[in-house]
Amino acid sequence: MDETDKKLITLIQADFPITDRPYAVIGDKLGIGEDEVIGRIGAIMESGEIRRLGASFDSRRLGYTSTLCAAHVPPEKLAAAVAAINSYHNVTHNYERNHYYNVWFTLIAPSRARIREILSEIEDAAGVGPILDLPATRLFKIQVDLPVIDE
Repeated sequence: MDETDKKLITLIQADFPITDRPYAVIGDKLGIGEDEVIGRIGAIMESGEIRRLGASFDSRRLGYTSTLCAAHVPPEKLAAAVAAINSYHNVTHNYERNHYYNVWFTLIAPSRARIREILSEIEDAAGVGPILDLPATRLFKIQVDLPVIDE
């Protein structure tokens, strides 16, 4: 990943333009063309360094509910568990921790009932469980941008 890619990733996290040609606007800011921006984003996604490019919405205002999930996954089942988790578009992100509960992810769905169904499906597919379902009892909203370059 070169410096332009790093600037691109940093820029699109917090300042994605809402316009009919956002990649042209981004390109202007970076001093490159629209096609190059699209190509670079595609290459970065293909490399797996970013998994998703999309908007963030206030899911509660759209009628959805979310939860934080944690699972204890033995090392020999880790690949299967991650594959099962990642197979759901309802998963916004996941990560591995150095803890008894070593796999954590967030899940969003239209209802608590659907969340419970998905968790059961993941448990069955991965052969793990029970997965802890930890819905928020109090909302703390922070803006999280992960700068890739030193500003």
